[in-house]
Amino acid sequence: MRHTLIFLGGPAPALTAPLPPAEFVIAADRGGDHALALGYSVDLLVGDLDSVSASGRLAAIEIEQHPVDKDETDLELALAAAERRGFLSITVVGSLGGRPDHALGNLLALAAQRWAGLAIEIRVAGATGWVVHQDFCRTLPEGSSVSLLALGGPAVGVQTTGLRWPLHGEILPSGTGRGLSNQVVDNQITVKVASGVLLLWALT
Repeated sequence: MRHTLIFLGGPAPALTAPLPPAEFVIAADRGGDHALALGYSVDLLVGDLDSVSASGRLAAIEIEQHPVDKDETDLELALAAAERRGFLSITVVGSLGGRPDHALGNLLALAAQRWAGLAIEIRVAGATGWVVHQDFCRTLPEGSSVSLLALGGPAVGVQTTGLRWPLHGEILPSGTGRGLSNQVVDNQITVKVASGVLLLWALT
């Protein structure tokens, strides 16, 4: 599956592990500067471009500029650009620092049904996250801390394997702490969701 990286604006990301290889790099506004600082060339710069530096603009191969007065965030514009180019596997690189409304808005946007056809990984604050709409399978080191968070409403029919406290077709309501701080006991974990959306975070 063709893979792209999306670098978000806001504070610079704090990466603790290498990013996966990608065929294409998209930067959302100031994310262009973050990509350059990490040694990545930017294939596409998108957004209203109110925070990217002049050097960040000049370094981008292609620019897709939008009005400041718009109904979509720069992240949503970047996801739409990736989807139009046929990228269904995406790693979003960012930070939870800066404005809390922007950070929360970005997490909620990633879980939107609009992007259910995309395989989305998130690298933020030294952790890795994945958006789970139906099935998820991943190899993680034993002892890793894993949290399952329902977004936008309850996640129904949640089943897991490979975790210390498994779930067997249960409901995880949004806003509950039940899915926090589980632990990997078999280095291949699986998660299934009948309906709803989960955000799975892993600290390895």
